[in-house]
Amino acid sequence: MDVLPLIALVAGSAAIAGAARRTPVAAPLLLVAVGLGASYVPGVPHYTLDPHVVLPLVLPPLLYTAAVDSSYLDLRANIRPIALLSVGYVLFATVAVGWLVYLLVPDLPLTAALVLGAVVAPPDAVAATAIARKLGLPNRITTILQGESLVNDATAITAFKVALAAAVGAGASWAGGIGEFALASLGGIGVGLVLMVPLHWLRTHLTEALLQNTLSLLIPFLAYALAEYVGASGVLAVVVVALYLGHRSWQVDFATRLQEAAVWKMVAFVLESAVFALIGLQLSYVVRGLGEYGVGESLLYALGVFVVVVAVRFVWVYPATFVPRALFPGIREREPGTNWTAPLIVGWAGMRGVVSLAIAFSIPLTLEDGRPFPGRNLVLFLTFTTVIGTLVVQGLTLPPLIRLLKIPGRDRQAETLAEAQAQSEASGAAERRLDALLADERNALPPPLAERLRTVLERRRNAVWERLGAVNEVTGESADDTYRRLAREMIEAERAVFVELRDRRRIDDEMMRTLLRRLDLEEAAAYREEEG
Repeated sequence: MDVLPLIALVAGSAAIAGAARRTPVAAPLLLVAVGLGASYVPGVPHYTLDPHVVLPLVLPPLLYTAAVDSSYLDLRANIRPIALLSVGYVLFATVAVGWLVYLLVPDLPLTAALVLGAVVAPPDAVAATAIARKLGLPNRITTILQGESLVNDATAITAFKVALAAAVGAGASWAGGIGEFALASLGGIGVGLVLMVPLHWLRTHLTEALLQNTLSLLIPFLAYALAEYVGASGVLAVVVVALYLGHRSWQVDFATRLQEAAVWKMVAFVLESAVFALIGLQLSYVVRGLGEYGVGESLLYALGVFVVVVAVRFVWVYPATFVPRALFPGIREREPGTNWTAPLIVGWAGMRGVVSLAIAFSIPLTLEDGRPFPGRNLVLFLTFTTVIGTLVVQGLTLPPLIRLLKIPGRDRQAETLAEAQAQSEASGAAERRLDALLADERNALPPPLAERLRTVLERRRNAVWERLGAVNEVTGESADDTYRRLAREMIEAERAVFVELRDRRRIDDEMMRTLLRRLDLEEAAAYREEEG
């Protein structure tokens, strides 16, 4: 097996994603653009999206890392709009897009058009999370988009199976479709509910962070595979388990949390980068497969399908936002008010992604009677152009649209104030606990050490408040920023001495690594993690 193309894909996509961090362009958009160009460069290996790889091996970890970082409480508070989008909209889009494409494209059977409708129905979890994170959208809009993208793949995959069964002649009915949807959804949730408690118990009872993190890496694959094995939705099983584990992550020891954060950040970065590069790299393959369809004619169909997909989302989003609020006073009382701008952002943020392409590539070549699947190459091309169109057109225009509408972003000042108040309450509880412990003669400490505990506690209490205070006129830093910078400089000086002592053979490598690890932990505590 030649692994050089795979290494080239991972290394190249990671480099491009890293470069995107220094530009105003979101990484998914730059990766897709470079992939499009690279697909026609001589010597670039031919990459294909294999659904047998993407769905069971790439989708679970991406869903897991997105769900485990989501707020279960926020998702529960917005369950109505999330359900309307992740279930109602996907089913509506499958039928509406399929019917309109059937009218738009001559000679394309309705069953094949419905297959295309199911394929392009779900907005992408990775794209939604990446774009929302980049733009700093209001918390409720971000929660709704993330919640939709976590669940809608399960709805779309089930709708695709029903439409495909009808297209290939395997037999499908409304009753059978509803039954399959119920089995997939309830079964996936059930598998997640069965797995989440024992998996959490294992995470809290394993004594080594290394074993805990190995388990963490296996969890999404285990949940997905087990659910699919029993005919249920692997997507929903992964999401249920991840939400539960994320909600209770505080019960896992600190070493595991630190390692997990680093490991999953790396996994998500590599997979997201490779996935969006792969989308762009499909261009030459998809165009070559058009066969009897001319490129010019296919592009006209592609433009029509793109417009249909975008329009159908707005046809659903606006009534789903305002009609329930008008009909049910309880909804108006429970949920915050909104205006026309929020559904406009939600409607325009419906980027499609790798799941749509992976599903499309799983369409069989032939029907049950041996005839070629009608319009398969065109369906692949239209899926590809819809994914690219939504990522590029909507992804590039979403930031200026938000600025034009003056959508307020997250209130950083209010968030910092809430953080400071929470830290103050926690520090007060810690101080009372320390006083109680020191009053017991079994916990007697020399005064300097007891004072050090109090100093560290006071430092933690004041650090957040200082971010709200005055800024150094010379450096532009807050007192907290200056403290962390000076602490880091001191630690760096110590680190250099340890390395020099090792080089002069006064200490060995093992001792140097032990000393450096202590400094690393102190630096993490003093400087904290910077969000990239």
